[in-house]
Amino acid sequence: MSVEVTPSASAAPAAVPHLITPIPGPRARALMERDDAVVSPSLTRAYALAAASGSGYVVTDVDGNRFLDFAAGIAVASTGHAHPKVVEAIQRQAAELIHIAATDFYEPRYVELSERLAAIAPFKETARVFLCNSGTEAVEGAIKLARHHTGRPGLIAFEAAFHGRTMGALSLTNSKIKQRAGFGPLLPMVYHAPFPRVRSWREGTGGDGSAELEVLRRSILGRLIAPQDVAAIVIEPIQGEGGYFEAPPAFLRGLREICDEYGIVLIADEIQSGLGRTGRWWAIEHAGVEPDVITVAKGLASGMPLGAFIGRDSLFTWPPGAHGSTFAGNPVCCAAALATLDIIEDGLIDNAARMGARLKAGIEQVSSDCPAVRDIRGRGLMLGVEFGSHDEANAVEMAAFERGLLILECGEAAIRFCPPLMVDEVAVDTAIRLFAESLAAVGCPVRPVPGMDETGG
Repeated sequence: MSVEVTPSASAAPAAVPHLITPIPGPRARALMERDDAVVSPSLTRAYALAAASGSGYVVTDVDGNRFLDFAAGIAVASTGHAHPKVVEAIQRQAAELIHIAATDFYEPRYVELSERLAAIAPFKETARVFLCNSGTEAVEGAIKLARHHTGRPGLIAFEAAFHGRTMGALSLTNSKIKQRAGFGPLLPMVYHAPFPRVRSWREGTGGDGSAELEVLRRSILGRLIAPQDVAAIVIEPIQGEGGYFEAPPAFLRGLREICDEYGIVLIADEIQSGLGRTGRWWAIEHAGVEPDVITVAKGLASGMPLGAFIGRDSLFTWPPGAHGSTFAGNPVCCAAALATLDIIEDGLIDNAARMGARLKAGIEQVSSDCPAVRDIRGRGLMLGVEFGSHDEANAVEMAAFERGLLILECGEAAIRFCPPLMVDEVAVDTAIRLFAESLAAVGCPVRPVPGMDETGG
């Protein structure tokens, strides 16, 4: 697919990007110094963005510089920053009730949101929902549910997976060693199987995951843990932190068959890929596979802290008190989530598919002469661009930031594009142009688009 970026489409509104100081500016540098004195050094910062406000796909920093946001707070700002309907829902709810502890009392917004999530669950059986505060809590709850229901201890995840940083979720996480180093012992009887990392652009589309399924059957279930001891297999249909690799449909179908054969719970982690980002409610729907449990968080409440795990009704065999949370299902967060679902349902899923196709085609066009770009992959507005090395990816990420485009690295040497689902053609075409300029700035030959001069500026 090819996309023509016309001058009228590629010329972004005057508002974005709009850089008025060196990057970072003086106020940003001052804030960074204060941060360095008091904040935990465990936090990683991609670059020196000191955000002050946001609107739609625009983020303004403390110095007044405006950036085009194609990171969305790591795929969190699904409806864009400060969507008026989300803001109004938060304000209205905050004036009525902020907290009541849904683990002890009934609360209307908790019930309504659970009903809405159950209605879009990607399986035919009636669903039940547990609301929590984050993605890692959703994973913790899902593995607890699977262990309790099956009476089994074992868990299988995949190489390069990211499921969170609390101890249970961390035991499944396998994307970077620095996330696990120094925290052992982690959960016992957790095994990591190979994930089919299929590169779909320059290296062809081969690979259906059959070899990885064979390793899972023969080496993991055949030698390391008996299938009858496995409570759950946990997989991201599209790996997030691991590099935006999509699991082949045949591989997901094979996992479903293994789980059916041995009574294992299949958990789909859609914390980053869910809620319309790939052009469907859930990424696993593209493969036609039904999981038993699905975890969700990031884009659920447009930036408010909220997550959930949704499972088949027949799995919820645990008794009252087996799992709970003081803050989970907070009324204000639930109100934001209900507004978010309304907005997503009102055209954003289709928009993600259309704008994602335009973005991918544009990136492919400008990268076609750049040998450093090894692969371009993903679905909808969840796209990854892989480079030959981490240093190359990092250099492009920084060049983009200096030009007013916010993107983030993932995996070993990839850059992810995960903008708000409400991006339009102007934003997409501007992002393509800025990405091309960033490639040119680090010495990569690119096919220029209108609005980009010969030097890439």
